[in-house]
Amino acid sequence: MPKVLISDKLSPRAAEIFKARGVDVDVKVGLTPEELIEIIGKYDGLAVRSATKATAEIIEAAANLKVIGRAGIGVDNINIPAATKKGIVVMNTPFGNSITTAEHAIAMMFAVARQIPKANETTHAGKWLKSDYMGVELTGKILGLIGCGNIGSIVAARAIGLKMRVLAFDPFLTPERAQDIGVTKVDLPELFAKADFITLHTPLTDQTRSIIDADALGQMKDGVRIINCARGGLIVESALKLALESGKVAGAALDVFEEEPARENALFGMANVVATPHLGASTSEAQENVALQVAEQMADYLVDGAVSNALNVPSVTAEEAPILKPYIQLGELLGSFAGQLTESGIDEIRIEYEGHVAELNTKPLTAAIIVGVLRPLLAEINMVSGPQVAKDRGITISETTRDQQGVFESYIRLTLVTERQERSVAGTIFSDGKPRLIQVKGINMDAEFGPHMLYVTNEDKPGFIGNLGSVLGAAGVNIASFNLGRKAEGEDAIALLEVDGPVADTVLKEVANLPLVTQAKALSFDAV
Repeated sequence: MPKVLISDKLSPRAAEIFKARGVDVDVKVGLTPEELIEIIGKYDGLAVRSATKATAEIIEAAANLKVIGRAGIGVDNINIPAATKKGIVVMNTPFGNSITTAEHAIAMMFAVARQIPKANETTHAGKWLKSDYMGVELTGKILGLIGCGNIGSIVAARAIGLKMRVLAFDPFLTPERAQDIGVTKVDLPELFAKADFITLHTPLTDQTRSIIDADALGQMKDGVRIINCARGGLIVESALKLALESGKVAGAALDVFEEEPARENALFGMANVVATPHLGASTSEAQENVALQVAEQMADYLVDGAVSNALNVPSVTAEEAPILKPYIQLGELLGSFAGQLTESGIDEIRIEYEGHVAELNTKPLTAAIIVGVLRPLLAEINMVSGPQVAKDRGITISETTRDQQGVFESYIRLTLVTERQERSVAGTIFSDGKPRLIQVKGINMDAEFGPHMLYVTNEDKPGFIGNLGSVLGAAGVNIASFNLGRKAEGEDAIALLEVDGPVADTVLKEVANLPLVTQAKALSFDAV
């Protein structure tokens, strides 16, 4: 009989679900790391919230552990690479607390609009400072959403019910989806310029880190109010403090901070700041939901072998895994390649499987491609949630399978249809088992993927290669491989370079400004 340890406080019903499914369960909350290391070897599953830290040392001691389940979405407390290396599935519950988090954002918006916390504090102190706490109405105001996925769309619905007008910035939000949920899709500068209230609902990624900095604050309306119940690090707190002091920002409501637990913070004590200790998911309903979901998912895996909401493995059978593995990697790389080059809303993802790969189970391959496409802006996406996230954003997914027609025994072609254009990339697996890029925008190539790459589109005319090499050489950027392709002599061409490290923004700007260059983009690939 499989055995699970619940090491953090979960609803008692989680243990009941395990037992009902034939899984033995122990509940031991508050263990020290040393105590957990001593006993973890007895268990097949570990169910946690955020208190338990599943470190590399603990995972190394887990001789029989098969699955770690996180009751919630964030997995910063789990060493996923160590778990993956040891063959342990890591799963979370990404949709269990969406309503709760959205409601907290709305509550924080009311609190900062009417200065409720400060008014409450002074009234309890016996002061009657009615004239000191003049508020503003939400009715008729413009709410700007940064991120309009699952939680953001719930906030939008609540705000529309309050008779607010809602603007949304989200690169993956299609016009059709925006119309369906009643928001107006805008770019970030327009949102900053028009919004009376701004609320954030995006994960913390390289693209979203410090999305509200001094420059962004300068673009906003005087008297704007900002709410962040998403992730610390989205706002540069020092810049926000200056904007609050100057009156540029009338108020801020923050549930998350750059450093947590936030025992000290420069924003604490400011009269126009409402602060809560990361309570976004803290309702009895949400904690019940995620506890039940993690128990069901872990039991499904331990009893039946079914994998749900896995962050580090595809949902495939044991027999399929070795065959699909290289194609899953290829699919994620193709998706990541296209996703990193896409800067506008995606309407459709078209996938073509030809040859041997078309005979395989393509569901995990499609999921891997979707994850690759969406991950640049959605760090917490996984192969199970990816298709649902795409659906929630109104993105159409289409698959085509066919027998071999060309020279390649198998290949995958991915086409992204956006508001502005279509972009196709194709790849295959060579005999060495490595994924290769064989076509970009109809231009044939033969390129291996590398951790750091530079993508340049240019006119095929003399002088380009020399100029590019000179810029990179002067900047100390070492080229590992250089791949070229063109439509025809003198027409559109592509250069794809693998380099030995990240390309600095200043160097990228120099490349983009070279004669004949039409686009330059630095790419990175974790799946290599």
